[in-house]
Amino acid sequence: MTAITLHHFPLSGHSHRAQLMLSLLGLEPQIQFVDLANGAHKTPEYLAINAFGQVPVLEDGDTVIADSTAILVYLAKKYDTTGQWLPADADAAAQVQRWLSVASGQIASGPARARLITVFGADFDPKDTITRAHAVLQVIEKQLTGREFLVTDHATIADVSAYSYIAHAPEGNVSLEAYPNIRNWLARIESLKGFVPMPTTKAGLVV
Repeated sequence: MTAITLHHFPLSGHSHRAQLMLSLLGLEPQIQFVDLANGAHKTPEYLAINAFGQVPVLEDGDTVIADSTAILVYLAKKYDTTGQWLPADADAAAQVQRWLSVASGQIASGPARARLITVFGADFDPKDTITRAHAVLQVIEKQLTGREFLVTDHATIADVSAYSYIAHAPEGNVSLEAYPNIRNWLARIESLKGFVPMPTTKAGLVV
């Protein structure tokens, strides 16, 4: 097996998605820390592997994958021998893709953005952002009624894509108190073999 390198920033939920998926698959990548505070993601060398200057980036031999959800798809297609993480069934695969889009859309503009405000001082409207966060959490809470995971009866990359920023939503002043299904779902993901946590910051509702 060729060496896998993950270009990673520990407090990035996007990076954590990739790190979590690698660990759940039993893969042990080389972790390359990207010093965002000092502009490491804007150097010519880094822009050569991700023109958008974002984390994470996965290098697997000669293959370079930028974008966290694309990395999840790649890892599931290449390294999952069970077919669990990205179902072959057309309907289930489409449902997984739907939640990958939610991760890149409503979760990014809700829980993820709320955390950007409190942890990194991003200049977004807190009230609007928290409203957006609760809107998507309400949809996910309903989706999880009577089921353990978002798409099938086992975890898929849909769950991995959604986990990090929802688990850390309280850091952005987004309470999970009203969402018992979500809290139980988070616990199920955290009980999976190979689970690795993302570092918690003392921000927002976290004390």
